[in-house]
Amino acid sequence: MKIIVITVGKLKEKYWQQAVEEYKKRISGYAKLELIEIPDEKEPNNAGDKDIEIIKEKEARKILAKIKDTQHVVTLEIRGKAYTSERLAEEYQKWMNTGKSDIVFIIGGSNGIGDSVKQRSNQEISFGSLTYPHQMMKVMLLEQIFRVNKIIRNENYHK
Repeated sequence: MKIIVITVGKLKEKYWQQAVEEYKKRISGYAKLELIEIPDEKEPNNAGDKDIEIIKEKEARKILAKIKDTQHVVTLEIRGKAYTSERLAEEYQKWMNTGKSDIVFIIGGSNGIGDSVKQRSNQEISFGSLTYPHQMMKVMLLEQIFRVNKIIRNENYHK
């Protein structure tokens, strides 16, 4: 299976970069992993709702340019379906069993995900109703990808 994680914005802080590198290494024993960072659009001071929507759609076009028609797309959204790690592992196993060999996870920028990406999404998942920095979400998503692979294989995972 190939996992592609598309994020808006670049990880700048060394501690986030180190965490990502650690999970990339851990996941490599289970799946191919590709990380794609889309540059975030500059937000003008005092940006209004219309400005925010324009920014989100510019980012959305960049995201959509990285996705193939055959790929299964999962967006991370506050209003998505919440899963336990065990239930996400079941879903992940289902993707593998139904021939979805490329899974694309999308984490939007600080303003969220543009409507055109939401329309392309095959599935929306939520990590809860709290708002997290998108840098942290990248690490949390990678940790969950690693965890579901451990769960599927009945391997121990430190708690």
